[in-house]
Amino acid sequence: METENTQGKMLVGTVVSDKMKDTAVVQVERYVKHPKYQKYQRRQKRYKAHDAGNVHKVGERVTIRETKPMSKDKHFRILGSDERP
Repeated sequence: METENTQGKMLVGTVVSDKMKDTAVVQVERYVKHPKYQKYQRRQKRYKAHDAGNVHKVGERVTIRETKPMSKDKHFRILGSDERP
């Protein structure tokens, strides 16, 4: 297996699509505070991540890490399932 690189963002999200070959779409959610109204809002972003063998299915919580670009818009790979209760 390739060596683990400690550089790059690590994010936790939910798999929302696994229909592509060796690729999963992972939706990452974060909370941001509105500058004027001081209310917290949910922000969501979807990332395409490399999933060798299409192991992860829709609904799973996974951890993804930033890597060198694998295609035009795939810059992350799935490290594994997030084991939080």
